[in-house]
Amino acid sequence: MGFFSFFTREKKEALDNGLNKTKQSFLDKLSRAVAGKSKVDDDVLDNLEEVLVTSDVGVDTTLEIIERIQARVARDKYVTTSELNNLLRDEIAQLLTENNTEDTEGYQIPDGIQKPYVIMVVGVNGVGKTTTIGKLAHQFRQAGLKVYLGAADTFRAAAVEQLSIWGERVGVPVVKQQMGSDPASVAFDALSSAKAHEADVVLIDTAGRLHNKRGLMDELGKIKRVMQKVLPEAPHDVMLVLDATTGQNAFEQARQFTETTQVTSMAITKLDGTAKGGVVIGISNQFKIPVRYIGVGEGMEDLQPFNRREFVDSLFGNQQK
Repeated sequence: MGFFSFFTREKKEALDNGLNKTKQSFLDKLSRAVAGKSKVDDDVLDNLEEVLVTSDVGVDTTLEIIERIQARVARDKYVTTSELNNLLRDEIAQLLTENNTEDTEGYQIPDGIQKPYVIMVVGVNGVGKTTTIGKLAHQFRQAGLKVYLGAADTFRAAAVEQLSIWGERVGVPVVKQQMGSDPASVAFDALSSAKAHEADVVLIDTAGRLHNKRGLMDELGKIKRVMQKVLPEAPHDVMLVLDATTGQNAFEQARQFTETTQVTSMAITKLDGTAKGGVVIGISNQFKIPVRYIGVGEGMEDLQPFNRREFVDSLFGNQQK
């Protein structure tokens, strides 16, 4: 069962606006890359490679896209630079499809699971992790679901306070303990309370420090094990939140978290504040983990289920094929 509605015109407009900086930067660079050229040749491909790399798509993904374009050019024998936008658009959309990044209306609850559905949210401090949790809680509530929040980032007092503010704003209970408490104990209490009150969804916030990868891995592993004492299937999803404005640093954060815990989905935030939206393409391709949500603004509804077709359309300015 899907939690959220289909992709509306309002969401599309928000996506277009949110990707505007990335789109303008990308298309400007692309125009310069083909200036004075009538067909796609080696010089154009070299320039295109630079465009993709400087748009934070990432080196490995850039090379893969260039190889795909080269294969199309070789097959079709003659490709004009005016056709390059559509060709590039097709290959990026196909890449996202192949990487298990399917269009979705949001979370899907498999039939027959024992509720609540548990989402453990991970990510470094400052990426918008707690805000993402708050917006998700709001959207779940709007869908008529009963939601609980667990403040298991007990490393920072500000994290507990911030989540509590979101809980009050959205109108959902927040299970918390004192700063410095055992995070696994908080998660256990949150899940126990949610189960007792027949909640549909539980969102668990976690600490975002990476200075000790072994410590982080041990802590997240302990949280999982303790939650499984309440609900053997928990967590159903481990969502990694990344900040698009950090560009290549987001790749490094994804690498470290996927090495230390079993990340099953991603949310990429703050796309409206950067020209580095290419990270969505590169991270999806490199890590083969579905990008479930993207953040394209400050509003409650601006955390959107990731729709690859709409994303690519917005990136290329909704140009008709």
